[in-house]
Amino acid sequence: MSAEVPRTVVILPSRLGAVLPAAALPVLRTAPVVFAAADVPAEVAAAAGAQRLDGPLPADAVLLTSDPAHPVVADADEVVTTPEPAGAALLDAVAVMDRLRSPGGCPWDAEQTHASLLQYLVEEAYELYQAIEDGDREALREELGDVLLQVLFHSRVATEGTDGEPFDIDNVADELVAKLVGRHPHVFAGTERIDTAERQQHRWEELKRVEKQRESSVDGVPLGQPAVALAAKLTSRTARAGLPADLLPAGPAVGEQLFALAAQAKLAGIDPEAELRRTARRFAETVRDAERAARDAGHDPHALDAETWHEHWPASRGDSARESG
Repeated sequence: MSAEVPRTVVILPSRLGAVLPAAALPVLRTAPVVFAAADVPAEVAAAAGAQRLDGPLPADAVLLTSDPAHPVVADADEVVTTPEPAGAALLDAVAVMDRLRSPGGCPWDAEQTHASLLQYLVEEAYELYQAIEDGDREALREELGDVLLQVLFHSRVATEGTDGEPFDIDNVADELVAKLVGRHPHVFAGTERIDTAERQQHRWEELKRVEKQRESSVDGVPLGQPAVALAAKLTSRTARAGLPADLLPAGPAVGEQLFALAAQAKLAGIDPEAELRRTARRFAETVRDAERAARDAGHDPHALDAETWHEHWPASRGDSARESG
């Protein structure tokens, strides 16, 4: 190898900016001399004790660069890569969101507010829900990204402080970390022992109640969620508070009957929202099957009478779908 080529090249993750990865430290500690390429930020070069190259590279030198295509990489005796930590790509997502919202970015993105984005938050959450229901891994990955976009978007809007005290995505992440650590003392502090998921769920609610100084067992239940899910959540909250089941809503009114059904399911360990969604989606698919069959038989699927519906209703569908028809 030529004396002008370094024996070792350390390729730094470009996303991390002015951060020296821990994976590079063992090489740097034993290097006789370290040089930093022009693409390495000054802060990183200083942290590594690296000199800026102003001539030929000495023998046995280590070169720091964030460019995998740097000319010396192909001829180096050893190339050390420093893998990015999980979540490094989130830095790109934050940067893109900031660019879209900033002057010279996208006019539509610049006009949005927390309130105007609400519809998309709900839509994306349900699209993610459906991807999970369908077991569609490709859609799951995409929809998780769309939900993440909502978090990034709202956090970016919040930095401007037009409707209150400003905060940013790091404040959001810091608060989440504090919450997760604080509500898992058995994991992070070792002060408790919790060996079942059920016990952890109860302990989570206990810690949250103390943390938020809640006065009622139903404080904090989001009242804007779908009605069946809301009834189930209120049932589970009050059940943990010791409310007797006979005090749950019951009566002849439709709302009372629906609440009672949701409550019975929840107390039996069944998610009534998910069950109703499965039945509704199964019914929708049965309707499509019947309409396709009627169309194939020469009927207008938008003008079917009761007899034609019965004639083409798929007999192979479940009882709930047939009864719904």
